[in-house]
Amino acid sequence: FVLEVLINFYTQKMKVEVEVISTETIKPSSPTPDHLRNYQFSFLDQISPPVFMPLVLFYPVLDGDIKLNNTDKSNHLKNSLAEALTRFHPLAGRVIDNHSVDCNDAGVPYFEARANCRISDVIGDPIPGELNKFIPYELDDVRDLPMVIQVTFFVCGGMAVSLGISHKVADALSFFVFLNSWAATARGDRDLPCPRFDSATLFPPVNITGFKPSTGIVKEKIMTKRFVFTASKIASLRDKYADNANAESPYPRRPTRIEALSVFIWTRFMASTQPKADSSKIYTVLHAVNLRTRIDPPLPEYCFGNISRLAIAVPSMDSTEHKEDFYGIVKNMREAIRKVNGDYVKELGQGDKHLSFMKKRAESFNKGEVVSFSFTSLCRFPLYEADFGWRKPIWVGSASFKFKNLVVFLDTPSGDEIEAWVNLKEEDMAKFEVDKELIAFVTPTPDAKISGFQGLES
Repeated sequence: FVLEVLINFYTQKMKVEVEVISTETIKPSSPTPDHLRNYQFSFLDQISPPVFMPLVLFYPVLDGDIKLNNTDKSNHLKNSLAEALTRFHPLAGRVIDNHSVDCNDAGVPYFEARANCRISDVIGDPIPGELNKFIPYELDDVRDLPMVIQVTFFVCGGMAVSLGISHKVADALSFFVFLNSWAATARGDRDLPCPRFDSATLFPPVNITGFKPSTGIVKEKIMTKRFVFTASKIASLRDKYADNANAESPYPRRPTRIEALSVFIWTRFMASTQPKADSSKIYTVLHAVNLRTRIDPPLPEYCFGNISRLAIAVPSMDSTEHKEDFYGIVKNMREAIRKVNGDYVKELGQGDKHLSFMKKRAESFNKGEVVSFSFTSLCRFPLYEADFGWRKPIWVGSASFKFKNLVVFLDTPSGDEIEAWVNLKEEDMAKFEVDKELIAFVTPTPDAKISGFQGLES
């Protein structure tokens, strides 16, 4: 398989074609009780964007694997999905007017498809836009659906399991709670924690008239590129952005991996696309923050829904222009995240004040007064744990989003490298991807690429 991947990498890449061959709706294996039929949105659900969060998990057939035909695999997935939905009943319902889910057991759209290629043709040199073919709907075409699933079979016998979960009902952690619960159910594990669906008691819904949750979804042509940072390059950036004020200390404070990469990508974006900052604009850097650990007492990870918010930093343009002060940007980001504390969470619980802030920010965004750059990190999440009974995925990818200036960080299979999926306007990406300093940190040598493929097999 490794040799096959390498051969395909050094030959012309074929265009991936995916054909849907069947569709059906998977309903919970037992009906949802009447007292659980209405799932109330929280305030944070209400203001979350109506988009599918996508993940595509790739499972090859390797020597020694249990031999199952495609029908057996698909039936195994569908039966375990039906059972898992009895615990995650909102995912099998239908969204009602941005205020609730009718848990009517309408079911999850399940698509079966086949690709005209081998897995190695896709993961040998992944093209983010091609991975959208493994998601059955456009990411901003959520309709009233909490979730959609597509299972795609390759000519080599491998398969891809793709999920799109609406951001109206879940954040990234809830995505993985469901995914890995489904996989555990498929393996026959019955000792699983029951998810909690009570976020509306923490963040009661409010009247959000005048605010559009779809703010930020653009119709402009978005280009998504995947950049891989090796462990050594990440370490180099962490050293580069260490606290210069404590340089004499034997243990100068270094930024985390995500902090260092965020600063690097944002500064290269600014340098390549906005060489001279517009003094009439506000430049912001946003990081998604899990609120479960910031509530007193902390909430368990299986508290389902949107229990996360964005920490908003406003870096000094002086820090951008004076390269020796990169750590100033790190401190700015840290301070913004630190402010997402217990007091902040209490304010969110009241809703109206934060809604007023969101309306003003949306108005500034629509007027072009704010240039936002957002980061979401899935690193350290259980990205590679979904074993449905045949093995864990060899690689997990995302897709091309409908948001500009968005970066999603994912771990590589080895866990010591980080993939940055960067979504920019086409004209911005044309400048960003040829930035010399960026290229110096992300363009791998042939040997590094071969090592990366070997990592996929580990």
